[in-house]
Amino acid sequence: MAYKIIAEECQACGTCKDECPQEAINEGSVYTIDADKCVECGACADACPCGAIKPE
Repeated sequence: MAYKIIAEECQACGTCKDECPQEAINEGSVYTIDADKCVECGACADACPCGAIKPE
């Protein structure tokens, strides 16, 4: 199950990036997840205070 960041909910706070063990989160005005690096552990989704990361 791949994860994606819902752009309209992402606040670019960096919490997900700090929690990702694979460094699969890329910074920007809205963060993105590099699907090639993501191991689908869900750490980013659990850490997101905005609920902006959802399984696809």
